[in-house]
Amino acid sequence: MDKVKEVMRLVLKNTLFKFGVENVGYLPRWLVLFWDTQIVVFSLILAGFITNDFSFRFFNRFFLLPFLLGVAISLIFFLLFKTYVGLIRHSSYVDAIKLLLASSFSAMTLIVLNYINLKLLGTYIYSWIFLILFFSSLFVGLFLYRAIAKQVYSKVLIKNQAGIERIFILGTSQNAISIAVAIENEFPRRFKVLGFLDRQESNKKKQIFGLPILFLGRKAHVLIRSNRCNGLIILEDDLKDDENVQLIEDCIDHNIKIYRAPSISEIDINSGVNKDIQNIQIEDLLERKPIQINNLKILDLIKDKTVFVTGGAGSIGSEIVNQLGKYKPKQLIVLDQAETPLHDLTLRVKAQYSELNFHPILCDIRDKENVEHIFKTFQPHVIYHCAAYKHVPLMEKTPSQAVSVNIKGTKNLTDLAAKYNAERFVFISTDKAVNPSNVMGASKRVAEMYVQSFFNKLQKDNTSPTKYITTRFGNVLGSNGSVVPLFKKQIADGGPVTITHPDIIRYFMTIPEACQLVMEASSMGKGGEIFIFDMGKAVKIIDLANKMIRLAGFIPDEDIKIKAIGLRPGEKLYEELLNDKSITLPTYHEKIMIVKENNDQFDMVSKKVSELIDIAKQRNNTDIVKRIKKIVPEYKSLNSDYEKLDD
Repeated sequence: MDKVKEVMRLVLKNTLFKFGVENVGYLPRWLVLFWDTQIVVFSLILAGFITNDFSFRFFNRFFLLPFLLGVAISLIFFLLFKTYVGLIRHSSYVDAIKLLLASSFSAMTLIVLNYINLKLLGTYIYSWIFLILFFSSLFVGLFLYRAIAKQVYSKVLIKNQAGIERIFILGTSQNAISIAVAIENEFPRRFKVLGFLDRQESNKKKQIFGLPILFLGRKAHVLIRSNRCNGLIILEDDLKDDENVQLIEDCIDHNIKIYRAPSISEIDINSGVNKDIQNIQIEDLLERKPIQINNLKILDLIKDKTVFVTGGAGSIGSEIVNQLGKYKPKQLIVLDQAETPLHDLTLRVKAQYSELNFHPILCDIRDKENVEHIFKTFQPHVIYHCAAYKHVPLMEKTPSQAVSVNIKGTKNLTDLAAKYNAERFVFISTDKAVNPSNVMGASKRVAEMYVQSFFNKLQKDNTSPTKYITTRFGNVLGSNGSVVPLFKKQIADGGPVTITHPDIIRYFMTIPEACQLVMEASSMGKGGEIFIFDMGKAVKIIDLANKMIRLAGFIPDEDIKIKAIGLRPGEKLYEELLNDKSITLPTYHEKIMIVKENNDQFDMVSKKVSELIDIAKQRNNTDIVKRIKKIVPEYKSLNSDYEKLDD
């Protein structure tokens, strides 16, 4: 059968080429109009043949005028209704209506001419049966010709039929139906839609465009497999539904491919639907329902203000910059020490927010003189401090750098914000600062203590209006150096996927979700708070690895191995957002809480921080960590050379 199709394809291509058709993806308008005219000719002859007792005795010189008149009238209405304009392979009910109108008006015009001729000359040009037969055969012929051409194109002229995936679409919404139509009209085809899966039993045994609706009365993977299908398309809007998440995970566990499709309005008509239907990603499964934020409150905070973002080229910083652009700040100053990422960010911001007064500045937050020059020049109202060293193993090896950037850099910015009377200072911290087990987390905890105690001193002395706010959250999906990009690379390289421990768990948020909550917290803060975010359910990293391998189309521990390599220095099996002594208070936002950790001993904290910064200059790791442990008594090293300092 395949050989027959290939021969037909070659014959049709060669035939079409002789008519000047260089691309068999569509038929030129002149060729469509030519074939439509042939249908008119055929319809006239057929009507004459039937009305003359199935003989051709009518076919003489007296038939020439009615024949030419019928062809001419039909051609005029083809041109008026532009029946030749649409691509035949995308023919729809709209094209069918055009054909019906063109056929009807042609027949009605011939009826009028028939009546006029009767009044003037006393005779008919056409019999009434002839006109009825002509109209019927013309419309049916035009419609069937397009239907046949469409089928020939899809069955014969299209290459790579073997690569088409048989899929179901979840749901029977208007969007789902539109996606199905778009897929069926897409050439070359990537998918073949077998039907729809629906949870409403009332739709059972019904059809849409000839495609069945199957009731999800049993496990989805059983239903899909029993119909010899290997994939499922889910609309993006339905991905966050709890029932659908369970359905997706069930399909993934049974190696059924899952695709996500945007709403039909978001599909690029130039590139087609195939490009916009993507394999589902692990981020889609972990992402929760959209967060509701108070845009008006954030707008009041940002609009017409000078906003300063440190570490603006990083994962969190760049997303905060992106979200800030929507609120039309007076100026947006972005500081980072990484030249290339800062340059890339600049290009993106200028492309997306062409009217934004944007100032990218290459600078290190440890350089207080340079940072102060920026404060003096721009006088920022709101500061988002995202710059930090965050990789646990690296900071474990070089604690002097953790002190220099995470503590000294934060101290520089904290002091300057008050000196230049900034309205708000928002410090981005981490859950690793809670009961820290590594240098990185402990350095962020010291920075938290300095920021909070500094604010309390300002309040007590009434010397500055600056409000200091700290936000604390866990792992962010897709951030630089996070586990998800690492797993993706390892899977692409053929494995193994490495986890540190089979029992390790983590909380995850998406980058936009985390930054939205930071923006919301910064607008609600009155100063001195440490805000923590609802991170959702904990995720076992080995389960995450298994799902990502299956999403990539492989079988865990068969195609791609999972290998435990042991906990890294300073790494916990689980992270915490609170220590045992902390108390949380709710806010008006269900996902944001305040940690009650009031530190008002600024003089002592400031003295210890200054001593720590001086000690860090000596690069003696043991001395540095000893001093950090004195400042943060709850800091207990895990799986680290510094454990001996806890005895």
